[in-house]
Amino acid sequence: MALLRTITRPDTVPLIEGDGVYLRYPLMSDFASWTTLRGESREFLIPWEPTWPRDDLSKSAYRRRMRRYARDIRDDQAYPFFIFRNRDDQLVGGCTLSNLRRGVTQSCSLGYWAAEQYSRQGHMTAALTALVPYVFDELNLHRLEAACLPHNEASKALLRKIGFQEEGYARQYLKINGRWRDHLLFAIVKGDPIKQ
Repeated sequence: MALLRTITRPDTVPLIEGDGVYLRYPLMSDFASWTTLRGESREFLIPWEPTWPRDDLSKSAYRRRMRRYARDIRDDQAYPFFIFRNRDDQLVGGCTLSNLRRGVTQSCSLGYWAAEQYSRQGHMTAALTALVPYVFDELNLHRLEAACLPHNEASKALLRKIGFQEEGYARQYLKINGRWRDHLLFAIVKGDPIKQ
C-alpha cells in the first residue's frame, strides 16, 4: 500500500536549499516580484509555456493561483516552488511538481521556468538538483518525468546534465502557446545518480 502524504497547509512545504539557490512555496507577498519578473520575460517565456490568460499578471489572477496551489498541496496533487538566489533573495524562476500519481506508478511531472535575465546562469541546474531528492525522499515517489519541445536545446541539456534520461518522443503531448506540440520525454528514477 502506498504511503499517502497529507499536507493540510501550504506553509508546511519545506524550504529546499541548493547550491546558491533555495526553493520555497509561493506566497501572496511574492506578487510584485513575480508579476514584474514574468512581465519582463513574457516574450522569452511564451514559446515554451501554455497560453497565458489575459489577466495572468493581475493581482486577482495571482490570488486564484495561490488558492489553486494551496488546494493542490492539500490534495497531494502538485507542489509549486519559487526559486530564489541565496545572496540577495532575488526571485529567478519557478518549478512545479504536478500530476502526482500514487500506488502502482508513484511518479510526478516536472515543469520549470526561469526569467530571461536569470537564464543560463546555473540557477535552474542548482534548483532541480536540490529538488530531485525531495521527490524521492520526502514525497516518497519513484519516478520524476519531464518533457520539452524537441528544439529546446537548453532544456534538453539541463535535464541530461542533472541525470534525466531521454525516453522517447510523444506526439501532441502538451498544448504550448495555444497549439498541441510534440515533446521529448525524459525521466529520472529513484536510485539513478544525480549529476551536476
